[in-house]
This record gives sequence, C-alpha cells and structure tokens, in this order.
Amino acid sequence: MAAFRHISDAVAVITLSNPPVNALSSALLQAVHKALGEANEDSAVKAIVLCGDHGKFSAGADIREFGQPSKKRGPGLLLLCDLLEGSKKPVVAAIEGVALGGGLELALGCHYRIAHVQARVGFPEVNLGILPAASGTQRLPRLIGISPALSMITTGKFVPATEALKLGIVDEVVNENTVDKAIQLAKKVIDQPLGSRQLSTLPVQCPPNAEALLDEALVKVKKQFRGALSPQACIEALRAAVRLPYSEGIKKEKELFDFLYNTDQPRAQQYAFFAERKVAKWTLPSGVSWKTASPQPIRTAAVIGLGTMGRGIVTSLAKAQIPVIALEQDKKQLDLGSKAVMSLLDREALKMKQLGQSAAASQPGPVQFTLDYSKLKDVDIVIEAAYENMVLKKEIFRRLSAICKPKAFLCTNTSGLDIDEIASVTDRPQMVIGTHFFSPAHIMKLLEVVYGQNTSSTTISTAMHLGKMLGKIGVLVGNCPSFVGNRLMRLYIEQVIFLVEEGSKPEEIDRALEDFGLAMGPFRMMDLSGLDIGWKSRTEIGLTGPNLPTGTPARQRGSKRYSPLPDILCEKGRFGQKSGHGWYKYEKPGDRNAIPDPWLHNFLSEYRGIHNLKSRHISHDEIIDRCLYALINEGFKVLEDGIASGPEDIDVIYNNGYGWPKHKGGPMYYASLVGLPVVLTKLEKYYEANPDIPGLKPSGFLKKLVAIGNPPLKEWQSHLGSQSSKL
Repeated sequence: MAAFRHISDAVAVITLSNPPVNALSSALLQAVHKALGEANEDSAVKAIVLCGDHGKFSAGADIREFGQPSKKRGPGLLLLCDLLEGSKKPVVAAIEGVALGGGLELALGCHYRIAHVQARVGFPEVNLGILPAASGTQRLPRLIGISPALSMITTGKFVPATEALKLGIVDEVVNENTVDKAIQLAKKVIDQPLGSRQLSTLPVQCPPNAEALLDEALVKVKKQFRGALSPQACIEALRAAVRLPYSEGIKKEKELFDFLYNTDQPRAQQYAFFAERKVAKWTLPSGVSWKTASPQPIRTAAVIGLGTMGRGIVTSLAKAQIPVIALEQDKKQLDLGSKAVMSLLDREALKMKQLGQSAAASQPGPVQFTLDYSKLKDVDIVIEAAYENMVLKKEIFRRLSAICKPKAFLCTNTSGLDIDEIASVTDRPQMVIGTHFFSPAHIMKLLEVVYGQNTSSTTISTAMHLGKMLGKIGVLVGNCPSFVGNRLMRLYIEQVIFLVEEGSKPEEIDRALEDFGLAMGPFRMMDLSGLDIGWKSRTEIGLTGPNLPTGTPARQRGSKRYSPLPDILCEKGRFGQKSGHGWYKYEKPGDRNAIPDPWLHNFLSEYRGIHNLKSRHISHDEIIDRCLYALINEGFKVLEDGIASGPEDIDVIYNNGYGWPKHKGGPMYYASLVGLPVVLTKLEKYYEANPDIPGLKPSGFLKKLVAIGNPPLKEWQSHLGSQSSKL
C-alpha cells in the first residue's frame, strides 16, 4: 500500500497508494506508519517526502470503511500525524490533485507543504455529519488563524492551491513535477531546526474578539443548517483550540467526534453521500445500463427561451465551456435575456478567478444570441426552456424536428408535462428526453432526467453525461405527471394549504417545517417562486378559472377536497414576492423579507366563515406528520409505479432540489429511520379523519413493507413484486 525509495541525495519518498484516490484505509495507514519508521531509522535518509500515487495526494478516509466502528480512522490517523510532526528528519508533503479530510490532516502533520497549481485542499467532514478527527481542528487554526479555519471547517469548501498559498496552508505552489520540487525543498532544509514547523507547538492565531467571532458563527450555522450538529461541533472544537493547549484540544476534538458518531446524523449524511453515487449508475429494466450505453459528444448546444430558467441553463452550458446558441421569439426578450446572461457570466468568471482558477479555466464558452431558428441546424443538443404549456412546447419541437440535424438530441426543461406527447410531434422520439433543471439553473445541483417510452439508451446516457459536464447531479426518472420531485411536492403543498384552512397560520407552518430542518418553509417558498405559476397551470387544466363547470363546489373537485385559497389570492393580485404580497407581505415587490400579514389573517377568518370551517389549534407534531408523511407516502407510490428505480433516487432529488436537510438523509431514509409502522399508523389516523384527501391514503407498497416486518431501506426494491416499471 505504501513504499519509500531512496533518492541519491538522501531523500526518501513515501508514496500513498490506494487507487483511485489514495483513500486512507486502515491498511494504508499501517503501511505508511511502517515506511515512516523505516525512513527515520535509516541513517542514509536525511529528509522525507510524502506524496500520493496517480497524481493525487489523498481524498481522505476510505468510504468503504464508513459504518465500521472498529476501523474509525481517528486514532490511527492521529498517531501517524503526530509521528510525522515528531520526525527528527524534515518531512515535506507533495500535494497533487487533492488533499481532503484526513489527507489534509496528514499534510498538516508534515513540516512543509508544496502543492501543484491545480491541487485542492479542504475538510469536507462536516458534510458527512462529523468533524476532522485527527487534529485538523487543532492544527489548522495554529497555521492560518481562527477565522479562515472556521470558514474552511464549517463549510467543507475545497480551497484551490493558489488560495491555500495565500492562507498559508502550503509553502509553495508549482506548475511542474511536484514531487521533484518537494525533493529539492527537502534537500534545502536538511539539518534545519523544525520547532517552528511543528504546528502542535504553535499558539492559535486569533484576534482579540475570537470568542465573539465563534459565538456569531454558532448563531449563523444554527440558522443556516437547522438541526445539523456537525457544524456546531466544528465550532466547539475550534473554540477548544483557542482556549486550550494542543493536548487538551485534541481530547475535546475526539469527544466531539465521538458524540457526533453516536447520533443518527453521520449515517444519514453518509447515506446521502453514497446515494448520490448510486443514482449515477442507472439501469433500465431491459438490462441496459450506464455501463453499456455510451454518451455522444456534446460540442455545441442551443437553448430556446431566455426567461429565468433559460438564462440559467445558458449560463451553465457556457460555464462548462460549451458553445451555446440562445434563441428567443422577439427582440425585446432577446435583448433582456442576453444582458442578463452576460451579467451572470461576468459574475461567474469573477468568482472563478477569486477561487484561483486560471484565465483559461474561468473563460466561459461563447454564447450567440439569435431570433433565427435556422441557426440551430448544426448543434448537437437543444434544450427547450419555454413557458410550461404543452401546445407551445409541441409547436417548438415540430420546428426543431424539421430544422435540427438528424443526430441532434432534443431536450425539454418541462417540470411535469408528458415527455411522450412532446416527442410524438418529432421525427425522432428516440432522441427526445426531459432535462428538468432547478432554479436558479446555474447554481442548483439537481438535474431530473426524464425519459419516455421511446427514448433510447444513448439519449439517456448523453443527457446524464451532460449533467455531469455541467456539475449537476443527474437522477434518471420515468415519465408521469410532475415526474418525481414535483409529484411529491404537490401532496406536500396540498397539506399545508389544508392546514391553513383548518386553523394554522402560514408562519406557524413555515416555522415548524424549518425547525425540522427544511431550507425554506412552504409558504415562503411559494411566495418566492410566484403563486401565479401554479394558478396558470390549474387554470389550463380546468381546476379553476372560467372553464370550471358551472355548479362545481368551491372546495371540491370530484370526490377530492380542493382548496381555492391560492386561486383567490392570485385573483386579488397577490403573487408573492414579485407583487409585494402573497402568503406574506413584503416592504416592496422583489423584497425577500417575509412579514406576517394581518390582512391575510383577517381574510382567512372570513374565508373560514364563508365555508363554515371551524378553526382549531393544530399542533407542531400534526403539521410535521401530515406534511412529511403525505410526501413520503407519495414516494412509496412512485416506487410502486416504477417511476424511480429506488428510494435513493427520491432522496437525492429532495436533498439537492427541494431543501431537505441532508442530516436527515432524505424523505425515504427518514421514513426508514422513524420506522415504517409509525408512518403507516399516522397516515391511517389522518386518512380516517380526512377521507376526502386521497394523498393521505397509505400506499399499498408501504402496507406491504410493514406487513413483512419493516425491512431495511436497501431491501425495499426486492419486495416490489412484478408490477410493470415505467422506467
């Protein structure tokens, strides 16, 4: 796993080798420990270089050993870091590729650090529900100061080599053979005193207001990561570095790590980590999979529509250095869209430069703006991002079918329309696929890839690969109304509006769900996205508006309960933030500070009176149960229908597109944690009380899983039976 070789000038090179990313497995740590001991005992060796094989230093802990308490990396890695620092011979870390987590802790144990210009360093542990557990929280602030260490450790961000140099994490950045340069440095420092290079012996660099800085950071992470324990524990470990000597700080770091490790959160976040990797390895019922379907190259792209979504998609493509043609229907919209896109690209380029990216890497691909469809005749892929209207989308796809080259892929950014119906008007239904981006498209990581009955495996593979090129997490799902994410969201939103009818206030529901950990409460979310979007959709399908049959009860559609509340608000011009009023009021249109609105409270009282609804107190627990279990129940129906290939698909979609707290794993993981019998019992209770809300009727698949003994989540799919998959 690790080896060292002599260089003629008395420098030993110890190489971390555990492909593909030199993860710090127990075996590798033991091998490095042995090699370090041999190098220190060899009188011919005067200095040591620690490097990684295959152009990577180390990506940190071996994820294959996650969940194995007997192999927790803390003690073994900490001992190795201390041995590196305590070496009487200077040790230089040659960082190529990445030095993350335990990899960076190893580097901090060395006396000197050299990094290749394209290398990155960081402590991502916070994103796995833990903290750096082998002196990272104690050594880093002694090297770079408490404030930058706080930023790195609580966010888990990766720091490029040039920024690491400015911070003082590395001593030198090179654009050539890093190991050779490390050997040269090692030769220079032979026999030089090492005291000032041993980080554990240094005081923490901190300003006089360090405690206030930490207190402020604690308030911030509690608000930003509601209920997540690891960011708070990271801050407390850094507080220990400020207050305590190194040896006592290490004890506190271990204590905090053990506390986190014994909660549910690391397992939830590690599940989310693995789930994101699993969804990339898609397989169709036919047996065709990501292994056998090769993506086609995407050298040029086009985007139709320069509204909010289209602008973000153009920006995403250009950021990935893919040349884009952006098309609009009229010159006014084209001018507005082009200005917005160029502004976004300028901001993105500046951000890349600030992160230390080279001029070439931060230069976006060229964007051409046009009104002329004929300009699209040679592009490799087209992404339609027009208004969510089936008639309009079919008209666009007819034109694309006639204009684009035969091998061009045709994608639609629909959030829920029938892919097969859109594909039916083309001459190439096998090359039509849904690419559902999430707003803002140049920032949000999720890409819901939706395919229909005729979509080819090559088209699927190409769309999934495009998502990867754009830095997205692609999740492949089947074709049904609203697909997966919005299909579940519809049930969730339905519940929150019914709860308001029954007596809750929007701010009470938002507070309860945000306290649970959701990034944004449902009413603030609706105000942000605009109430008029859903209103237009409901009007088009005849649920409300002038085409509603005469005599239709206000609060009923067929045998189902219906709430006209959002429709009435829209009729009154209350569209949310954009109009200055929605479920909340805002000081001015576009303002984001949601203020509870006395007008709305009075309106709700009048509404309940008109419809003979008795207002009642609704507990925090009922809000959580009805909203989340209705959403989860629909998740089981999605699995039952074969629209998602597993619960991981649903969880990745909600973790990355809908603000579900990753420290709770995802809605389906949360259901498994709570226990499926509990979920079923609660749903049965609420459905019995509300038989006109079919979303509360327990899924047959959920009932089956409870009946066979509540199997673990990883076994759910094996119990689905022989129902036909939509995938």
